[in-house]
Amino acid sequence: MSTVRITKQFSFETGHALYGYDGKCKNIHGHSYKLSVTVIGSPITDTTHVKLGMVIDFGDLKKIVKEEIEDVFDHATVFNKNTPHRELAKELNDRGHNIILVDYQPTSENMVIDFAKKIKTRLPENIELHSLKLQETESASAEWHAADN
Repeated sequence: MSTVRITKQFSFETGHALYGYDGKCKNIHGHSYKLSVTVIGSPITDTTHVKLGMVIDFGDLKKIVKEEIEDVFDHATVFNKNTPHRELAKELNDRGHNIILVDYQPTSENMVIDFAKKIKTRLPENIELHSLKLQETESASAEWHAADN
């Protein structure tokens, strides 16, 4: 049986601020993130199965990422819940803004780790998350690989 990796790309807009950072990113700003999700498995060989030849239906993978990542993070602002930004976050939330408080510094590195945890729990039993690449800008990205974890 052959093992195949498949990748699907997603995009979403998210704002954040890095509390305590010594550069411009301490200010609230946003990115047009691109997330590449690669899963690994064996194509279905059962000739009676409607998804014959697929590792996972791209639509099924899209549903997982949409519900866990895109629907949550798109057009939201992410703050570390342990920083003074939580007061600003409460004010913005009270005014109807989509605010996410996380228990980590919302860097691309930490976000990609968070996303890996969320996606892994939703994948079918026979499919493994191989890697994620979160591109923050055209020239900057963070990657998570199962082999490293």
